[in-house]
Amino acid sequence: MSVSQFQIDSHGQRTHTCGALRAEHIGQDIVLKGWVDTRRDLGGLIFVDLRDRYGITQIVFNPQDFPDATRVAEDLRYEFVITVKGKAKAREVEARNTDLPTAAIEVMVEDVIVLNSADPLPFMVSVHEGKQTNASDDLRLKYRYLDLRRNELKNNVLLRHRVYQSVRRFYDGQDFVEVETPVLMKSTPEGARDYLVPSRVHAGKFFALPQSPQTYKQILMVSGFDRYFQIVKCFRDEDLRADRQPEFTQIDVEMTFATEDSIYATAEGMLASIWKDVKGVDLELPFPRMSYDAAIRTYGSDKPDLRFDMKLHDLSPSFEGCGFRVFDSVIAEGGAVVGIVIPGGGDTGRGKLDKLDKDFVRKKLGAGGLMHFRLPSDGSEVLSSVKAEVLPTEFVQKALDQSGASKGDLLLVLAGAAPKVFEQVGDLRLKMGRDLGLISDNAEGPWNFLWVTDFPLLEYDEDAGRYHAMHHPFTSPAAADMDKLGTDPGAVRAQAYDIVLNGSEIGGGSIRIHRPEVQSQMFDALGIGEEEAQARFGFLLDAFRFGAPPHGGIAFGLDRIVMLLTGASSLRDVIVFPKTQSAQEPMVQSPDIVDDHQLNDLHIQLIPTEDDE
Repeated sequence: MSVSQFQIDSHGQRTHTCGALRAEHIGQDIVLKGWVDTRRDLGGLIFVDLRDRYGITQIVFNPQDFPDATRVAEDLRYEFVITVKGKAKAREVEARNTDLPTAAIEVMVEDVIVLNSADPLPFMVSVHEGKQTNASDDLRLKYRYLDLRRNELKNNVLLRHRVYQSVRRFYDGQDFVEVETPVLMKSTPEGARDYLVPSRVHAGKFFALPQSPQTYKQILMVSGFDRYFQIVKCFRDEDLRADRQPEFTQIDVEMTFATEDSIYATAEGMLASIWKDVKGVDLELPFPRMSYDAAIRTYGSDKPDLRFDMKLHDLSPSFEGCGFRVFDSVIAEGGAVVGIVIPGGGDTGRGKLDKLDKDFVRKKLGAGGLMHFRLPSDGSEVLSSVKAEVLPTEFVQKALDQSGASKGDLLLVLAGAAPKVFEQVGDLRLKMGRDLGLISDNAEGPWNFLWVTDFPLLEYDEDAGRYHAMHHPFTSPAAADMDKLGTDPGAVRAQAYDIVLNGSEIGGGSIRIHRPEVQSQMFDALGIGEEEAQARFGFLLDAFRFGAPPHGGIAFGLDRIVMLLTGASSLRDVIVFPKTQSAQEPMVQSPDIVDDHQLNDLHIQLIPTEDDE
């Protein structure tokens, strides 16, 4: 049988993938196609691990039986694309890699064709961890097509695919209709910046890429499509971090005549379906619920991590009237003295605590200073960072009793304005949890879901001098607080809810406003006048005038769900072609400049920046 390099593939269709062969295939004629993962020359015999997305098969070149094929194999290098014909034979038991599903066989190659060669690699992508080389994130993103050949990323992409299918099966089974909403829409800035798309046909006018399909899905509810879902791309021009990208994927859901309880039940059902399909895990339903206020006061966060306990304690009652100026002034001004108990931390050295105070509490949290009270494991007297003549021991003991601290524990305390001080202690809680090994980011759980409910409807922006919506301006006020919307907007609770998993918000939603007069009140509270409201949202207000039913919904961050399911540390590891933290894609080098004639067509003139001068 003749063998030549770089020929047209004459082997025809592959008979099997590189992950399919088992003992029952021994003796069969085999055609495999894939990439050269590794090559080993052992005194004449050449062994190659041939790889495709399904797995690895060892193929063997024997110069005595097929010398032409072996001569070609001598020139094979990493990531060459080849096709081989041969026979499957049993692999020696002692030579089997039991981690490989194909360990029982190997293919004796009779013919090989090199379909394409490969240049020297910028980094190794072998499935064998010992042969992989470290590469920077920028280098990996520049050569993303190589990075995606690595098992870790490949498996993340395949798991993401399974999540897509699970979501669609679930909602189809619940009589939801999948509807695609427009990608080119009207700019309605509220929160993050829009990505704008200039119109060629309408000079000086712009489309916006959707931050979410919010208004369209509400209009679908007005249209009578009572159960909608969509797996949809969304875009936000905002600063990036590990769990944020400028374009991301949402599982978007809306329901007519919905209650909060019905939305919770449907959302839990979808998540249970995903975890069962992807992980084989039965989630315990229903998920627990906690109000926003309780979450802040108990965990210092509206997305509390419940993988470990370590609750916050408002120790203000214990320190009231203590005579310690720092505590007294904070309490008098309506702030709080907040502490957490570190189990087994009572023997921590003073130097280590001083470093925690300097490097984390003051520098990173911006807090005024950390106070600590150590209860040594030998039962000796409490060691306080504040002298007894400044803070009497009786008040310290009250705080220790209130917090539940006992022999061998450490009580850490911050004082300051509320709710900021609760958030600072919440961040301290997370740091201590990680330092103590109480938090593990892995793909095997535990899976601690939580509904956070009863959010404030509005937040006051001191810089802007006005309120803005904590979720979005279409969120319905709580029925009991409706009369406060015009008189005390800061006290109004929302019919809004987030779903949290292991300290990450994975979804959020609300019951929506469906009456035009209530929506107008909401705009008034946000400082949006009637004329502006009509210009920005007139299409929605008009729709509300034609029999808009009550409705509500939720949107899940699919990327974030996949990140948690895989144990990945960044969204970049679960998105096929992600952006860097500077919102660039190194592989295709976008964004990029465009020709002047393209700008002219769009009626755009660039303004020089300092970098251009």
